[in-house]
Amino acid sequence: MNRRTKIVAVAAAVLLTLGAGGVAVASGGDGGHGTRPVREAAALTGTAKLYRPAGDDITFAFDAHLAAKDDKDPQAATGTFRFSHYKDGKGGYAVAKVDCLTTGGKVAVVTGVVTETDVDAFRNKRVGISVHDDGRHDRLGYSWVGRDTNLEVPPCLSSAPFEKVQAGTGDFKVLPWQLEYPTE
Repeated sequence: MNRRTKIVAVAAAVLLTLGAGGVAVASGGDGGHGTRPVREAAALTGTAKLYRPAGDDITFAFDAHLAAKDDKDPQAATGTFRFSHYKDGKGGYAVAKVDCLTTGGKVAVVTGVVTETDVDAFRNKRVGISVHDDGRHDRLGYSWVGRDTNLEVPPCLSSAPFEKVQAGTGDFKVLPWQLEYPTE
């Protein structure tokens, strides 16, 4: 083999090696076996404040996920969400452990049981929240709206996203659930 052929062969081997390493990194570091990591089945993340012209500080934050392996079981979702409402130094907050997450397109419904709060009415209750991820015009709804609301709701249920998010505060991200249906 002449010198030029050796250089081309070494260069090709280096490129193949780098290419295999690049595939491994791009595919989640699986050692170059070519499999891609599986995308989670659904997710809701982000934070926003609700629009209130009277100056209320109402904030919602989400970190809810449904793993790919639990694709057919939205009640296997994990994570937390938090909400708070303060005005003139008065108000309260709650943190809930996610127990269900469903998403479709840009809409998500998440429920969870309140595990931490300074508002007795929410303590150990399941609440539901809906989010519409519409870019700069995100919206949100919650299950405790209404005069005679029972705070305890079934898993995966909430009201329509009727509230406006304050301009410049919404960064909700909804990962749509993509169920695979049987073909036979």
